[in-house]
Amino acid sequence: MGKEKLYSFIVLVGPKHSGKSSVGRALAQLWGCDFIDLDEKITQRTGKTPRALYEEGREVFLEAEQQAVAELVTQATSRPGPKPLIVAAGGGLIDNPGALEVLKSRALLVSLEVDAATAWERIRRNAQGSLSLPPFLRTEDPEKTHRLLHERRTLGYKKVANYTISTEHKSPTLIAEELDRVLSMIKHNFS
Repeated sequence: MGKEKLYSFIVLVGPKHSGKSSVGRALAQLWGCDFIDLDEKITQRTGKTPRALYEEGREVFLEAEQQAVAELVTQATSRPGPKPLIVAAGGGLIDNPGALEVLKSRALLVSLEVDAATAWERIRRNAQGSLSLPPFLRTEDPEKTHRLLHERRTLGYKKVANYTISTEHKSPTLIAEELDRVLSMIKHNFS
């Protein structure tokens, strides 16, 4: 990609714990551009974490996510200079049709894929640190709930993404470098 502008707005999507934030930070560092985590943006706007909002009700969270997405679109499209804004979306964005449609029309969507078992292990490790699973996984069989949700979301992201990349057994830096090569080829083909 070099220092040229390919797209003004690149959004990394994918299921929970697919590496969106880590890869986003690595790509932003590689390109010398800004990175925003959508979940952090939601927390800044509302003063509550996405988990806390979800506990108030799914609709409360979806509305907060949609408002944060609208703000990011404005921010991305009004930026001066050639460098893009890179955003890591939340794992459940696919379940927020309003927010997803806005992003599909304004951003390059890159789907990060990871095996359900790998993602589940990351979720379990994270839950040990925070002492609880996310609200949507607090079911009789959380692992099965996760697997079914992961499979559905992975298929959904694959359908809407402009590009899909596996994150399995790769470091965030390696994935960022791979994305840099792919996006450079896309830019070259359309120049």
